[in-house]
Amino acid sequence: MATLVPLGTASSYGVLANTAVTNTGLTVVNGDLGVSPAGAVTGFPPGTVTGTIHVNDAAAAQAQADLLTGYANALVQPVTATVATELGGTTLTPGVYNSLSGTFGLNGTLTLDAQGNPNAVFIFKTNTTLISGAAGNVNLIGLAQSANVFWQVGSSATLGAGSTIRGSILAFTSITATTGAIVDGRLLALGAAVTLDTNAVTVPALSTCSVVVQPVAGPVVAGQPTSVSAVVTCNGLPVSGASVTFTGGAVPVTVTTNAAGVATGSLTFNSAGPAVITATVTAADTACACTGVASAPLTITVAPQPSCQVVVQPVAGPVVAGQPTSVSAVVTCNGLPVSGASVTFTGGAVPVTVTTNAAGVATGSLTFNSAGPAVITATVTAAGTACACTGVASAPLPITVTPQSGPLSAAPACWRVNLPIPIPHLFVATLTATVTPAQAGVTVTFFVSGLPVGTAVTNAAGVATLNAGLSLLQISASSYTATATVGGVPVQATGTLRPCFPPA
Repeated sequence: MATLVPLGTASSYGVLANTAVTNTGLTVVNGDLGVSPAGAVTGFPPGTVTGTIHVNDAAAAQAQADLLTGYANALVQPVTATVATELGGTTLTPGVYNSLSGTFGLNGTLTLDAQGNPNAVFIFKTNTTLISGAAGNVNLIGLAQSANVFWQVGSSATLGAGSTIRGSILAFTSITATTGAIVDGRLLALGAAVTLDTNAVTVPALSTCSVVVQPVAGPVVAGQPTSVSAVVTCNGLPVSGASVTFTGGAVPVTVTTNAAGVATGSLTFNSAGPAVITATVTAADTACACTGVASAPLTITVAPQPSCQVVVQPVAGPVVAGQPTSVSAVVTCNGLPVSGASVTFTGGAVPVTVTTNAAGVATGSLTFNSAGPAVITATVTAAGTACACTGVASAPLPITVTPQSGPLSAAPACWRVNLPIPIPHLFVATLTATVTPAQAGVTVTFFVSGLPVGTAVTNAAGVATLNAGLSLLQISASSYTATATVGGVPVQATGTLRPCFPPA
């Protein structure tokens, strides 16, 4: 079913171009005339315009933007039928038609029969050109109106001398009206020029109201509110303050259009499967007869209501034995977060139970006593929600627990007699400390029996080595201590100190 193409502010223009409007002779444009973004208008006079001429101004720019919207709307409307290239000599009823060859020709009379419906819409879509001959003519019967006829042209349109075209031509590139061609409609070019020669172009009077339901954004889920909207226009312009009733959900909803003519409400669909949304104007203060006008039905698919889900999130950073590890899980019902649910994490030394926040996220801390593989599981132990969440468990998340290690470690060392001549110390020992991860340039101070014995600086491998001289008192100690500042934090480590074997 063809629906009215929205032209917005472009609806008042008899002629609209991108680069230029050029005229020869006594052309009459009953309506506005414009060019944008950087074109020129020539030939007026001798041509005349009953409306306003807009040259590269804000109004023309907006009209071009609205024309692009209308062109896109016509382009995507579903095709009713594919017809022959030559339209002359045929009669067509309301619908959307494209060309078998990708182009349309009009060398006779095309009759459009609205079958008694003044709101009936005709759309002709061509990939390339529209060309009418001198005998080309569009005849309207059955209450058909020029305001409801649209020609979406993929490149350019050429109107033969003396031909009569009814409807709005929306050309992607350019339009040429040769001598004496008559247009009961509009010549609107998106990409290039409109060329005129002693023509009569009359913007058709719009006298019908249009209500169009907009596509629904995102999935529609049973039991969940779904935002729906519709646009109400009169004479191609938005209708503000109109009451619109949406039906198709469990309960109809009535809302009011805003300044842009958009009514936005919410419907809930109780069961999964196909459904149809319709918007009907129930009241409108407008020059059009809007009250009682209904949109074309919009068919949607309602997805079934999903069950509760609990998902453990990946653990950030390494998991170290003996150290607390932050764990989190997300709880959702119908794809929406569940707030205030109690979630118990297991897998560590002691289970921990925490509560989800507004985003449905529960965050706790587990400690793993030993290194090796481990598994984290999150189970909802209580939840007030439409889903059956209580008792739902996540898929297990396998992790690897690494052994505990510090940023500074001291290697075992031994002392020996400083031979052959014990000067300046009777005993010596090689003391070694390692910074993990490796970091060069860290100063390490070594102590034996609480007394400093020297400093060393780590190499590229993070190792600091000191050959320390020891006294008789110091060799009686069983350990030594290394201290350093790593990442701005003071740390220390202790290593064993034993006699070397042999000690000399």
